[in-house]
Amino acid sequence: AAQAQTPPGVLVVGQIAEPQALDPHAVTAVNDFRILMNVYDGLVRYASGTLEVEPALATDWTISDDGTVYTFTLREGVSFHDGSPFDAEAVVFNFERMLNEDHPYHDTGPFPLSFFFSAIQSVEATGDMEVTFTLDAPYAPFLSNLAYPTGLIVSPAAVMEHGQDFGRNPSGTGAFTFTEWRSNEAVVVEANPDYWDGAPELQAVVFRPITDANTRVAEMLAGGIDVMVEVPPVALSEFSGDSFTVHEQAGPHVWFLILNALEGPFADVRVRQAANYAINKEAIVNDVLEGTAEVAAGPTPPAFAWAYNDALEPYPYDPDRARALLAEAGQPNPEITFYVTEGGSGMLDPVAMGTAMQADLEAVGFDVTIETYEWNTFLGEVNPGLEGKADAAQMAWMTNDPDTLPYLALRTAAWPEEGGFNSGYYSNPEVDALLEEARTATDQDRRAELYREMQTIVQEDAPWVFVANWVQNAVTSDQVEGFGLEPSFFLLLDDVVKN
Repeated sequence: AAQAQTPPGVLVVGQIAEPQALDPHAVTAVNDFRILMNVYDGLVRYASGTLEVEPALATDWTISDDGTVYTFTLREGVSFHDGSPFDAEAVVFNFERMLNEDHPYHDTGPFPLSFFFSAIQSVEATGDMEVTFTLDAPYAPFLSNLAYPTGLIVSPAAVMEHGQDFGRNPSGTGAFTFTEWRSNEAVVVEANPDYWDGAPELQAVVFRPITDANTRVAEMLAGGIDVMVEVPPVALSEFSGDSFTVHEQAGPHVWFLILNALEGPFADVRVRQAANYAINKEAIVNDVLEGTAEVAAGPTPPAFAWAYNDALEPYPYDPDRARALLAEAGQPNPEITFYVTEGGSGMLDPVAMGTAMQADLEAVGFDVTIETYEWNTFLGEVNPGLEGKADAAQMAWMTNDPDTLPYLALRTAAWPEEGGFNSGYYSNPEVDALLEEARTATDQDRRAELYREMQTIVQEDAPWVFVANWVQNAVTSDQVEGFGLEPSFFLLLDDVVKN
């Protein structure tokens, strides 16, 4: 009966939430990216098992000596799923749509991660199958950002046909073609027999949103799904038998608590530091997350070994120090509102973690009110900023470069009003200057030095409570072969077999 629910050749994936949209330029969550990376391609992609860039829709490229001009040769003979041709003009359309407010289809956004490409001064079709990007300055993460979902190439014809509804009618060049989206039930994609990199082994993939973790576990045990992502740590032992395989993969992940540095108790750095001392992160990692993560020391994940400041020690659990800082700040019993999500990309066990943090904060004098939201509603509350709403909010990021998270979420110019994700309104001109220099430095050793200095300052300023760096997991049934997790946190399913 279980096998009848998931027939051979059809892979059923238990997702953690309903996607926001299937337009890669319009979304920010890894939950959505796990679908999109199978429907679209970028000019480049991450080589399997790494964050190193390799050719995809571009077969090769050159970079000018000054690091500001990138010229890509495009792959011949590729078509979008709607039959329209992939060529240089299609690439230009994609980036102009995101970056040019006067573009006729810019209103199909918003495009919240277009920050990734803010260095682009111009993008031109310098041949039918050649595209040239000119940057306003050298930008070290450019190729890596092109491999990220924001750099995936969508069909201009489909955008023109569907307009603002393109996110529910996607068309790319990827291994799978979109079939249907039944709201809160399933997104279905089918194998693209003409895929330039070889037709997938699977006939179809069904992505099912199952927001409740316990329900997802029950479905996996009963055979209703073949793959489960983000297995709750407490449930991992249930999949230890021969019928299942547990997969783990480290990657650049950081789970943190955004603190509202603009107004309220956390406008005082001493209160922010007190929160970092108050929360027993070791207990959360060991007891709530069952050892599936490490305590975070700052804003940069240790997976970026070349840029990570390993001299930083995490804030120790020190309730007495937390109480002393609150007293010094004249706020022995600060009242805070704390946003928690029921579940979402990379959010580990957010309700249990939120409850544990609430108890630790209250033990040193905080008066904590928790408000819990479904994932997409949560993003709609947090991403526009916490001003006038909340003092703290959970958040998790999986990133592709040490530039990405701090540049999008810690710079003054990344406050939500400016289109960024600095929802707690942190501002430090020294951090701003370090980040601006780091993204234009062409020498990696210099970049590393700048990022390490940034981490030291940010840890001291404590705009976040730095909680955990996660080791991602998934479980597959014994019918599934060829599945693996990627350091990028994406699901790449074109080589998976379902018996």
